[in-house]
Amino acid sequence: MVVRIMGEGQVRLAKSHLTELDTLDDELLAEMENGDGPAFRRTLQSLLTKVRDLGTPLPPDTLQPSDLILPSPDATLDEVRDLLSDDGLIPG
Repeated sequence: MVVRIMGEGQVRLAKSHLTELDTLDDELLAEMENGDGPAFRRTLQSLLTKVRDLGTPLPPDTLQPSDLILPSPDATLDEVRDLLSDDGLIPG
């Protein structure tokens, strides 16, 4: 699957990693619901770091349809709220 990190690019990620990433997604949703900005920032950074660590970057001149789109590292809590559906960033 292909994951886009807004403002960075795309990475190829094995679907087998979704369960692991879903835990961070659940934490991120809870922090957003509670309005916990500092925890939100930490969890967003952890989620993005995990995607970068587990994925393989696609060449910058390659553009493929993205299965998931994650916010940029500097996205605000309100910006991410606008991106979310009921399923969160990573559909479960």
